[in-house]
Amino acid sequence: MFQTYRPKSKLESALNICELIYHNSVRAVRKTHENAFMAIFINLLQTIIFVLAFYAMFSIMGMKGAALRGDFMVYIMTGVFLYLTHSKTMGAVAGSEGPASPMMQHAPMNTMIAILSGMVSSLYIQMLSLILVLFVYDVAFNPFVLQEIHDPIGCMLMVILSWFSGAAIGLVFLAVKPWAPSPVGIISTIYQRANMIASGKMFVANTLPGYMVVMFDWNPLFHTIDQSRGYAFKDYNPHNSNWEYPLYLSLVLIMIGLMGEFYTRKHASASWSARQ
Repeated sequence: MFQTYRPKSKLESALNICELIYHNSVRAVRKTHENAFMAIFINLLQTIIFVLAFYAMFSIMGMKGAALRGDFMVYIMTGVFLYLTHSKTMGAVAGSEGPASPMMQHAPMNTMIAILSGMVSSLYIQMLSLILVLFVYDVAFNPFVLQEIHDPIGCMLMVILSWFSGAAIGLVFLAVKPWAPSPVGIISTIYQRANMIASGKMFVANTLPGYMVVMFDWNPLFHTIDQSRGYAFKDYNPHNSNWEYPLYLSLVLIMIGLMGEFYTRKHASASWSARQ
């Protein structure tokens, strides 16, 4: 009972870490509902509502003609899917257990396992929702939608990059959160709300004048959404964005977040949980 188990090799240690991430990811998925299927269904329903809401808004405002030449639902989904993946991942990582969490009392558990579990669980739910929504739309409404997507691999890589950038920003928030819980919560909420417009999912980036591009090109999600539309539509070539910026920015933020999390973990106090 009081014996400590130590892996005998690096491979066994890696497998143990993967097992911990898997079990904690399942726990993270089931946080929203005690039934895992209901937790996934709730997220799927949120995705469908987002897509339908933007479709209705564009239709009522007569903005469908301003979209790219091609399937209009693909245009909407390239914005909504990436936005939700980015925002949900940022929230999952920023809200993962910190060094003062009761979960850290268990010997195999540590903050890095909690962070990776939040990332994996968010990616799993968003990818499953994406596949299900595309499948239903392909079967029920447009049987040629998958053939109309010019470069599916490129689109999927942009989803992964949106997920990675969301995790990087969430990691920075997580590192600062124990020191200033209320300001970090307010800033993260403002960032998520601002991304409703600043992400660029409601307009085509190539149509923006130069003075407006500078208002959006700081945002990594703006670049990934515009690049995903370049991969999705054969006749669209994005000029005001690139995929290198969100990648390099995410790597820098990951390094900053890891250093901050390491410093925070070394100065963790049990009294922090009372302030959060």
